Amino acid sequence: MVMSGAAYAEGAAQPGEPSALMQLIFFGGFILIFYFLMWRPQSKRAKEHKNLVASLNKGDEIVTNGGIAGKITKVSDDFVSVEVSEGVELKIQKVAVSSALPKGTLKGI
Repeated sequence: MVMSGAAYAEGAAQPGEPSALMQLIFFGGFILIFYFLMWRPQSKRAKEHKNLVASLNKGDEIVTNGGIAGKITKVSDDFVSVEVSEGVELKIQKVAVSSALPKGTLKGI
């Protein structure tokens, strides 16, 4: 009877540890998922924003990161002057511009 208990204990197969190759494949897959879901889209958005900031001209209608909408009246290297109402101008950094609006959008607001 004692012998049969020992036989059961020895007969159970222990699962082997995953091989180093499988771990490497899993880690590589994780890196690919991270790249395509997070890194690449962020770099795409940064590139689009950089192009937007570089293409700002006098007369463009914009929205800032803070939600202020206005028309650009003056452009310098790092700043733009934005007319938000008649006779009211704000000076903001170019990088604070979040999007450009189609011409005539502000008249409809």
